[in-house]
Amino acid sequence: MTTAALKKFLVLYLVPTDVLAGWAKTDPAIKKTEEEKMRAGWQRWMGDHAKIIRATEAAGKTKSVTASGIGDIKNEIMLYSIVEAANHDEAAKAFANHPHLAIPQSSIQVMEVRALGPQ
Repeated sequence: MTTAALKKFLVLYLVPTDVLAGWAKTDPAIKKTEEEKMRAGWQRWMGDHAKIIRATEAAGKTKSVTASGIGDIKNEIMLYSIVEAANHDEAAKAFANHPHLAIPQSSIQVMEVRALGPQ
């Protein structure tokens, strides 16, 4: 019996830019405590889901490239992951209780990634 090939998914961790700007103004003692709590939750989640995670990295400053030129912009993408799962629903359900969602107005988007061209 053969096992179906796993599909690849791009996961975007989003936070509105105004929420991040407000967080930057938070009292350092409060910020430290909350960041430690968030880090512990992330480490637990990452350990529990290590089998599906292929990469997780922070997103940096953004440049927009258009026919009119190149410029600096801000977007809501904080981090991204590449994960593998049997299907889209399974991939999305893995993030249902993710610690990132404790950030006000945050969200996580999960989209299938497919190779271009014939396979």
